[in-house]
Amino acid sequence: MQSGVQVPYHRPSIGDEEIDEVVRTLKSGWLTTGPRTAQFEQEFGAYADVPHALAVNSCTSGLHLALAALNIGPGMEVITTPLTFCATVNTIIHTGATPVLADVGPDGNIDPASIQSRITGKTRAIVPVHFAGLPCDMDAIWFLARRHGLDVIEDCAHAAGAFYKGGHAGAASPLTGEHSAASVFSFYAVKNLTTGEGGMVLTHDQELASRMKILSLHGISKNAWNRYSDRGHWGYEVLESGYKYNMSDIQASIGIHQLRKLEGFIETRTRFVELYNSLLADVEEVERPPEKPDCRHAWHLYTLRLNLERLAIGRDEFIEQLKDRGVGTSVHFIPIPLHPFFASRAKLRQNYCPRALDLYPRLISLPLFPAMTEDQVEYVAKAVTQIARKSRKQVWAAMAAAGD
Repeated sequence: MQSGVQVPYHRPSIGDEEIDEVVRTLKSGWLTTGPRTAQFEQEFGAYADVPHALAVNSCTSGLHLALAALNIGPGMEVITTPLTFCATVNTIIHTGATPVLADVGPDGNIDPASIQSRITGKTRAIVPVHFAGLPCDMDAIWFLARRHGLDVIEDCAHAAGAFYKGGHAGAASPLTGEHSAASVFSFYAVKNLTTGEGGMVLTHDQELASRMKILSLHGISKNAWNRYSDRGHWGYEVLESGYKYNMSDIQASIGIHQLRKLEGFIETRTRFVELYNSLLADVEEVERPPEKPDCRHAWHLYTLRLNLERLAIGRDEFIEQLKDRGVGTSVHFIPIPLHPFFASRAKLRQNYCPRALDLYPRLISLPLFPAMTEDQVEYVAKAVTQIARKSRKQVWAAMAAAGD
């Protein structure tokens, strides 16, 4: 039966600062890529401690841009994870390269050992995804890349605010100085930092940054608000066949203030995670999300894992019962091999990923966003507990009763 309490899966935290900045942008007469986009790039690069930042209209376009700027194309292979949104793989296909899937480890992130087993003479790059906001084992991935002469492009769609061994996800290691060729962030509506739609590409390579900037706006030599050519007269030159991937000042005006709130958002998300973990600690039918002692989890997602061997119902029924109690949920993600478009590729031996396929039926993403209240977190945890205990398999219910 539907409860009176409603906890949506997500609600963005947009304040007067963002609204006022958007209004100022609208009144300025400059709506597309301009001064606010440049400001957002500078401030995000400074926050992440990476020298070059390029704002784009989505993480998807940023990933494609980085791959294209690195000259990845037909005849090459790019290794990525099966536990990601389809955009990660689509961008590889858009370049003409072949995506190869490496399996995940216990934390849901791409497994370096599986990456090693997928590397061939055609492999050109690795695209790890920091699943749910928990950084991948980048030291191991960088080692493989260095050993085999590969580029690394980090999909940081979930990782704004995450830290890996003391440094920002997507930045250079403060311990070794090692870094990826590029890292790409998402500012989609449900992300830790939102511009509605949008993304950011970071790189330590000035030459790569310059080429991505040119490719991001039709391949022209100058940006939209400075069209004096190198020869000193008005105009622009098309240097390459580029794309329409630039961010607008309207989006950037939201991002400027979202970035200033990001640390507070992470703090609130972490507090809610600790509350979830405490309330669900004794519920043996579920498993709480993994963490790592040497990382700061961004907690973009709270991915609960069902212990299906203890439950008489499956994940879909569990979701329906949460919905009946007014709790919104999602699932991250349908593994790439299960989508019809990728079915033919999934049959190839090099794309066999049993751990990802085993994990998928167990995953439920619970509501987690800064605009929640502790009462809502407690309500969701109580709903999970009630469904789990009501749905225990008889053998587990009998064991639990005997334990009491």
